[in-house]
Order: sequence, then structure tokens, then C-alpha cells
Amino acid sequence: MRMRAGVLTMMWPEDEFTRFEVARLVGARALQIALGAPVLVKKSEQTDAIELAKEEFRKKMIPITVKRELPDKTKIAVSAKVAIENWLKRYNGEI
Repeated sequence: MRMRAGVLTMMWPEDEFTRFEVARLVGARALQIALGAPVLVKKSEQTDAIELAKEEFRKKMIPITVKRELPDKTKIAVSAKVAIENWLKRYNGEI
């Protein structure tokens, strides 16, 4: 937390995803795959779009950018590769 103009504001790390952002990323990518977008990981026996999107997430290959608008109206872009790496470390590869 940080004090700005007498108001306590929350600092949001630029190198981490929230669980909501991860769910949105995987869900959006799964929808793209289901609608015919090319899969970026080597296809295995998996044919489920959600499982393919999770595999792309694990391999840091999701081609989506996350942009946040903070409560003070500033906008930041999250470094996806670093944020995914941090997520996988924190949650032991679980999505």
C-alpha cells in the first residue's frame, strides 16, 4: 500500500497475475483454440481446448497481452512471460 495525495492506494505488482487474470487468459485462449486458432504447442493426445490452453500457459506461449487499469486510472501492461513464470513458481505448475 502507498499513500498518494492523502489517500491510501494499493500497489499492484507488474510481474504477477491475479487468479482472475489467469482464468481469463486460459479461458480466452481456449475459446480461440476452439474456434480454430492455431495451437502453439506440440499436439499430444490432448484435444480439449482448455487443456491445450493450459499447456500453452505452462510453456509460456500464450499470445495474449494483459493491460490493467488501476483505480487511479493509470494503465500498465503486465509482462506476460515473467508473470507466468512467477505464477508457475508460486503454485508449483498448477493452473
